[in-house]
Amino acid sequence: MKYALLIAYDGTAYGGWQIQHNAVTVQEKLTCSLEQVLGFKVNVTASGRTDSGVHAAAQVCCFEADCTVPPERMADALNVYLPDDIRVLQSAEAPKGFDAVTSAKKKTYCYRVYFSKRSNPLKDRYAVNIKFDIDIDKLNFIAKKFEGEHDFKAYCASGSQVKTTVRKIYSVEVKTRDFRGSRDVEIYVTGNGFLYNMVRTLAGTMLDFAAGRLGEQDIINSLEKGDRNSVGKTMPPQGLTLESVDYGIKLF
Repeated sequence: MKYALLIAYDGTAYGGWQIQHNAVTVQEKLTCSLEQVLGFKVNVTASGRTDSGVHAAAQVCCFEADCTVPPERMADALNVYLPDDIRVLQSAEAPKGFDAVTSAKKKTYCYRVYFSKRSNPLKDRYAVNIKFDIDIDKLNFIAKKFEGEHDFKAYCASGSQVKTTVRKIYSVEVKTRDFRGSRDVEIYVTGNGFLYNMVRTLAGTMLDFAAGRLGEQDIINSLEKGDRNSVGKTMPPQGLTLESVDYGIKLF
């Protein structure tokens, strides 16, 4: 039977999703928990690899196993052995032919920042404090420039090996809230796939444009010419969360 899992994790303590030799990872913890439940090792795959320090609100994983644990009970069985910062939210039998990676149609990430002269310890784990102000209208304006199919070569970390750097972005949406002297900003990016560090660099570029450090022509050059000098900095990992993965079907 193929099982599908919906998991959430705080990525602060982990070197990302994928198993590594020099860091504790989410995949390692989940694999060890599966071995405790099943009594044997299985290979578990996720919709995509989140980087070190990045969080997930709804990562989707799958694995195959011949066992007696009902699909809907697998979540509770695994949570007994998982650390508190990783939780299986739901579990189900995966449909025939389902693959957590190749079956994904869309993914949505959110990058969170808050603008305040003083940092807030209740926000710093999942958002980045920025002390300067920006023009929210400019942030909304530039968000739309990234929608559509573009070559995001300039937004990919150096050394990344992919067949193509072209990706389709369905929407970039900015949400804001002013509360207790702080302006909270969330940048939601939905696309058919993402390059290494792409969303973090895209967020940094948008914020630099809204702060007046980059112009509209810089953004055009980054997308049309792949000019790395025309993009902003890559933002820290703690502000990024994988919000959802859309498979075009109801999994859970």
